Amino acid sequence: MSLLVRPATSFPDVAAVLGPRRPDASVCWCLSYRLRSSAENRSLTGPARGERVEQLCALDPPPGVLAYRDGEVVGWAAVHPRADTSFATNRRIPHVDDLDVWSVWCFRVRPGHRKQGITHALLDGAVAFARDHGAPAIEGYPVDNGGRRVDLTMAYVGTRKLFEDAGFVPASATTSVLAGFPRVVMRLDLR
Repeated sequence: MSLLVRPATSFPDVAAVLGPRRPDASVCWCLSYRLRSSAENRSLTGPARGERVEQLCALDPPPGVLAYRDGEVVGWAAVHPRADTSFATNRRIPHVDDLDVWSVWCFRVRPGHRKQGITHALLDGAVAFARDHGAPAIEGYPVDNGGRRVDLTMAYVGTRKLFEDAGFVPASATTSVLAGFPRVVMRLDLR
């Protein structure tokens, strides 16, 4: 089976991975970190969240990358310049330096396609996407779980090992904790 990762310009495909079963549900839609303003994030409820993502998909660059297996969308990774996200002002996840880095912060693989290496392909695709858009470096903020199991609902940030396998190195500790595990800043230089 062939796996292809490409920019998330198709809103119907993004909705297939991130959207709720009920259109009026107020699910994340991967906006919690993508929007710089927490006020905007809180103000968007129900269908307005999906509408905002549809707007983001029409921008250059779009809000992330999608993985396709034999033409079917199977996964998502959020990746964008850190300056355009809430990580720009996040007090728990420090800036390593003033470099205009990109951030990759959310992975989602559709049920029935998990544990098949899709998250690894999404991270590789996110790195390529950032590189193609001139990013000098890319960061992730995964949990440092030491190989222990991470609850599926909190695994969206990835694990330190996932990032290490892709060549990222630890750049800083954080004061952020998710699912009982500390998060770490992992960075890959793209210059």
